[in-house]
Amino acid sequence: QKEDVEVTLLPAGHCPGSVMFLFEGGNGTVLYTGDFRLAKGEAARMELLHSGTGVKDIQSVYLDTTFCDPKFYHIPSREECLRGILELVRSWTSLTPYHVVWLNCKAAYGYEYLFINLSEELGIKVHVNKLDMFRNMPEILYHVTTDRHTQIHACRHPRDDDCFRGNRLPCGMTCQNGTPLHIISIKPSTMWFGERIK
Repeated sequence: QKEDVEVTLLPAGHCPGSVMFLFEGGNGTVLYTGDFRLAKGEAARMELLHSGTGVKDIQSVYLDTTFCDPKFYHIPSREECLRGILELVRSWTSLTPYHVVWLNCKAAYGYEYLFINLSEELGIKVHVNKLDMFRNMPEILYHVTTDRHTQIHACRHPRDDDCFRGNRLPCGMTCQNGTPLHIISIKPSTMWFGERIK
């Protein structure tokens, strides 16, 4: 039996290009979220989820359930997290030019928001291993660099934790102009909020 189904891609806010799928057909409407990160009120502003003056009648939602667990009692907004990281990075990097921050980012994508905001607020570009993966995101290219002589690093190594233990960055930097670096590591991860006691 043949049936026409309309598929709409909605922004998922997870990483660049991530989408949710809205399936609409004769047998009803289904939303498949996959990984997503939407701030409070964002779904209300998505015109394609609405019909006329109301929300579309969605019969089923296939929801990514990574954080659908009581232990994730409170996950702060992206803005709250950014403010906290920004405050920490600003206070550390302002001590001396040899105080550097390593952003221990486990995934390749999804941290662009953080890199752009840190760079804009502090005027410091973020060191990454290579720029290839950002070629289709020209808005970030001004904020990242392959020059290791910067105070914010998001460079990666297969065994990042081993590198950091030796007080060196994954890119191999241990000092600048003969002066040893003072390194702190920040691991941006939502998983941390589930490890805390309510």
